[in-house]
This record gives sequence, C-alpha cells and structure tokens, in this order.
Amino acid sequence: MTRSDAFESARRCDRGVVLLAFLLALALLGIGLMITVDVWTLSRQRERERELLFVGEQYRLAIRSYYLSAPASGGRSLPPSLDVLLDDDRFSIPKHHLRRAYRDPITGSAEWGQVRVGDRIIGVYSLSEGQPIKQAGFGPADQAFADAHAYRDWIFTYRLPRTRGTAPAAPAASAPRDATPTPALQPQRRSS
Repeated sequence: MTRSDAFESARRCDRGVVLLAFLLALALLGIGLMITVDVWTLSRQRERERELLFVGEQYRLAIRSYYLSAPASGGRSLPPSLDVLLDDDRFSIPKHHLRRAYRDPITGSAEWGQVRVGDRIIGVYSLSEGQPIKQAGFGPADQAFADAHAYRDWIFTYRLPRTRGTAPAAPAASAPRDATPTPALQPQRRSS
C-alpha cells in the first residue's frame, strides 16, 4: 500500500466518522425536540384545565347571581338559557351576571353541556371526552372532580339554598357546601 492510498483510506475513515457523528447529533436533536414538544403539550393542557376551572366557576357564579337577584315583582328562578346571563332583561336596566360568553377552553367551542332542572339551567360542563391530567387537589366546590375520567365529568352546578322543610341530601357534583341539591339533575347537550 502506497502512502497516497493510506492517506486516502484515512480520509474516507474520517469522513465516515464525521458523517456518523452528524447523524448521531441529528438523532439527539430530534429526541430533544420530541421531549420539548411533549413538555409543551402537557403544559398547555394543564393551562387549559386551569382555564376550564375558572370559566366553569364564572358560569356557576353567574347562575347564582341570576337566581339571587330576582326582581321585587317576581320570585326567584334559574336562568332559561345561558344568553340571559349576559343580559338579564327582568329589570328596567338589563343586568349582566356574566361579563361575556366564554368558550370551552378544552374544545375551543362556544357549545357547553347544560345541566337542567325542567327548562331551567343549573349548571354547565365541557363536552370534551378527553381525560384530565388533574385528578386531585381541587377546591371545596370542585371536590367531585377528583379521579374524573373525562372533562365532561367536571360539572359546574349551582346548588339552590335550602328552603324550610327540605331535608339535606348528598352533595351534587361540584356544588358549594352551603346549598342543597336540586331534584333530578339531568345533563343535556345544549348550545349557548
């Protein structure tokens, strides 16, 4: 073997090592990007869950406000639709129980599942079948969300205050402790 052949052989070997190092670096970069995307996706889902908890509470509070702010001329009632939470025309100057109609942070849709008692709304829930990451550590009003199998199991209901002569019953999903459950809560799909 001549000197030039040995030099050429060593040069090819160096090229192979450089190519192998480049491919290894590319593979490591790909793995790093996949991990980054997974972390970002998980972080984004957790943020959406926090948004859902906030928005659900806003609807719960708006239903409560609608119920408790009955005009002097009429009795208390639950809202017939989510739209009346934005503009309650039971008063001479419309009252706003909800600042705006919120979209479902999980689905991105304006459509919410509705829990109804007769033709009145007592709660809302996401229509998503996705499994929540958060399984524990909920506030007192949302303890029923623990170990939920889907976001649609996170039901934000307002529990009516106790009236004389009613016996306390088991708490309904996501209801505050200072209220009694309502009869025959039936989740129904309705758009807002």
